[in-house]
Amino acid sequence: MLKGKNYEPICRLMDIILSLIFIFIFSPVYIIVAFLIYKEDRYNPVYFQTRIGLNKQPFKFYKFRSMVANADDIIKKDLELYNKLRSGNNKAVDDPRITKIGKFIRKYSIDEFPQMFNVLKGDMSIVGPRALRPDEFKLYEEKDSLNIKKMEVITSVKPGLTGYWQVGGRSDVDFETRMGMDMYYARNKSLLFDIKIMLKTPMAIVGAKGSY
Repeated sequence: MLKGKNYEPICRLMDIILSLIFIFIFSPVYIIVAFLIYKEDRYNPVYFQTRIGLNKQPFKFYKFRSMVANADDIIKKDLELYNKLRSGNNKAVDDPRITKIGKFIRKYSIDEFPQMFNVLKGDMSIVGPRALRPDEFKLYEEKDSLNIKKMEVITSVKPGLTGYWQVGGRSDVDFETRMGMDMYYARNKSLLFDIKIMLKTPMAIVGAKGSY
């Protein structure tokens, strides 16, 4: 199963090797997608956002931009949309901020390709819990004192590019269930568990279940 002290160095080595291989193989995809996003509205194709990582430490999170350039300003002014996104794991079927190319890259998780650089840097791992934004992290902890303990468990491991929640339904899973799944992973992480999740990830992406 390989857990405990031996797990961390082997997991890190695997993260470095796999992220380098992925970036090299899919380098043409990175270039094409970046060009198409920029061509659509002439704004930066890569989106930077603060997320909460290992031991509750913030880090700069990379994604291909799938929304209009002022998406964050729109969500701050639209409380109804913000609440809908929170209840749906940050995604809504009819989110008006998503661009044409954005719909496609979100459906097949291509928008998450830049996160491989987060993995290479060590901010993230290939497999782990979903990285939360500071605002939703704070709201969840303030909702219930028990949630503080849940977050301590979840943030005891690095957030992942894929994970137990991502291969188990993605946005079709409600927020509470998602937190439970992330906590289960953090408590039961092992090399075998990681490999099983990685093997299930391509089918979850191709099927595009719960992704919009």
